[in-house]
Amino acid sequence: MQGSVARSATPARSISDTGSRHKHSFCALRSYRSEATYARRGYHRSSAFTTNMPLISPSARRETLVRAEERDSLLEAPQTDISAAAMTPREVDWLMTSLVFLFPAIGGLLFGYDIGATSGALVSITSQQTSGTDWYSLSPFKSGLVVSSSLFGALAGSVGAFFLGDKLGRRRELMLAACLYGAAATLLFFAPSYPLLLTGRVMYGLGIGFAMHAAPAYIAETAPASVRGLLISLKEGFIVGGILLGYLASALWVGDQGGWRYMYGAALPPAFIVFAGMAWLPESPRWLLLSGASREQAEGAVRRAWGSSGSDRQAVEQEVSNMLRDSPTLAPGGLAALFSGRNLKPLLIGSSLMLFQQITGQPSVLYYAAKIFKDAGFASDSDATRVSVVLGFFKLVMTGVAVATVDSVGRRPLLLGGVAGLILSLLALSGAQTLGKGDFATWVSVAGLLSYTAAYQVSFGPISWLMVGEIFPLSVRGQAAAFATFTNFGSNFLVSLVLPTLEDRAGLGATYLIFAGIGVVALGSIYATVPETKGKTLEEIEAFWDEDDKGS
Repeated sequence: MQGSVARSATPARSISDTGSRHKHSFCALRSYRSEATYARRGYHRSSAFTTNMPLISPSARRETLVRAEERDSLLEAPQTDISAAAMTPREVDWLMTSLVFLFPAIGGLLFGYDIGATSGALVSITSQQTSGTDWYSLSPFKSGLVVSSSLFGALAGSVGAFFLGDKLGRRRELMLAACLYGAAATLLFFAPSYPLLLTGRVMYGLGIGFAMHAAPAYIAETAPASVRGLLISLKEGFIVGGILLGYLASALWVGDQGGWRYMYGAALPPAFIVFAGMAWLPESPRWLLLSGASREQAEGAVRRAWGSSGSDRQAVEQEVSNMLRDSPTLAPGGLAALFSGRNLKPLLIGSSLMLFQQITGQPSVLYYAAKIFKDAGFASDSDATRVSVVLGFFKLVMTGVAVATVDSVGRRPLLLGGVAGLILSLLALSGAQTLGKGDFATWVSVAGLLSYTAAYQVSFGPISWLMVGEIFPLSVRGQAAAFATFTNFGSNFLVSLVLPTLEDRAGLGATYLIFAGIGVVALGSIYATVPETKGKTLEEIEAFWDEDDKGS
């Protein structure tokens, strides 16, 4: 290709292959940033790193200048200077890679645990026999606040992450989330009054907001490119596993006096594990470079994150050189940069995936799961918790399918295939409502529910969070991920607010049909905009947005 990108009108989206304007090779990704590119953007090489840096101290600015000059020499080096070893995937130290993944993922597990535990906690709190309080008689509005207050906190946490994420760094942000989780669990265990119960719920939600923002970014920035998809998708498995643990905790303590205190208090030990683990793990090397740390500090972080593979000094130095080479700027981009130029398209893609994840029917379908199984003769009213556990296990199994295939099949095929299956499932559920009562309609509903769950868990469930963790350019990654996280929790809140009225006025069958229509829009959006990123480094993905911006 001789350093250029071939163009065509095909809508296929691939970073790695050749043959269209959105397809270019590894070598093109490494070589296209010429001096002419920098001149066309209106700035010289080194000056690009010293402007628009309000969050960086003078000493950090000086360090960034040094790195800028270092990267200039890398840019001036001929393309053949990239060694063959740098182009070969390194051997993965699975022990260290597992630890780099595990502690942030437990932050996601605590999010899922809250979803599962609250279903039983609300029953315990509002029961005269098990509440253990004199304020158990809660109105529907107050009961709703117990459930939704953590969502309010998550929204606030997302806003906080937008402004504080790049200042704190991924590691310290996860430690902050762990502190909020732990403090909330302690307060909820001892809460003597309803207002303090709500305070604890909001505090827990703040922890969710920070954890769900920082965890995908930390895993993406420290994990090897060859298994990045597997690990971030597996984090979704931890969320589903957390929901299951919450259901099991509910089943264990729902009949005990003050059982809700144990359900919420059980989050304290995992929160401590997250804090201790993140205190031990290294900071993201990419965030270190962004924040103005020295090259030596970034190399030290890479060495620790790689474990035994970090003993290869040349490979570590090449990795950091590639980070310096392939990031157009290592200064925080600011709010204006987030919504302009090369950053706008990945922001829209990530946010749209978060939006579609919430507005394609998941709350409605899962809300009626127990009723669908009951109509099929599988459960009585008293067995609703068991049905939830069984469905939770099924969700976990299907998430495992996505985890096992995301780095071989790819992100786009799973998204496109899963969303197509989701649409068909919603049409089946709508048709079953139209058919009315009867064995055939009931079994169609059961099949629709299971197929919807399977389709969601191999597509929107894990892949949306994976894309949010890897597609944003480094200079705006913290703010862009916070914006996408806010979109997720905000749309979740709006759906929960509008859904009862929609179902009451339009009927359940029409509601499923509306969600299917939204699914068609989502399918078209994914086909037209979402690139394939499997096997690519974060810097290669970032380079793609630069080339895409130049060609648009």
